Amino acid sequence: MNLISVFAIAVGLSMDSFAVSVSAGTTALSNKLKTALILGAIFGFFQGFMPVLGWIAGINFVQFISQYAHWVAFLFLAFIGVRMIQEGFSDKKDERRLIDINNPYVLLILGVATSIDALAVGLSFAFLNETVIAPAIIIGITTFVISFAGVYLGDKLGSASGSYAEIMGGIILILIGVKIVVENFL
Repeated sequence: MNLISVFAIAVGLSMDSFAVSVSAGTTALSNKLKTALILGAIFGFFQGFMPVLGWIAGINFVQFISQYAHWVAFLFLAFIGVRMIQEGFSDKKDERRLIDINNPYVLLILGVATSIDALAVGLSFAFLNETVIAPAIIIGITTFVISFAGVYLGDKLGSASGSYAEIMGGIILILIGVKIVVENFL
């Protein structure tokens, strides 16, 4: 997979983390730098780690479905993309909650919840016989940067921008899935 595709996947995956970071930015009254660093690090770690877990799980199954791997990758990415689009359009008024960055359980739950999609992407990498370490690092760093920026943008843009980010992230993942299928036939 080329660098542009990996970066596009990274941006698409980071949109859930961005949406949470924007929400945190709208509610964090002080110490935005600490909030941005903590959320960026947590989200970046989980978004980078989950594809590796998915790849490890998927590599054991790839021999059974290798003929249909491109379709499986497409279905995973399309499913994740559609779900992100639905979440972006859902009515989330008054969802602005204070995110307690001092509570490790809250951070763990947010880290895992925003990175489940990355697990499925890791499965897709395995099914496509792609390496995972470099993409995982790119995904983690991209998520860190986007989440960090999200905290600061949340104060300026408000929580509505998080919904648009989820919709765009979903569209990006669906388009990458389509690209994988098209490339298989070329």
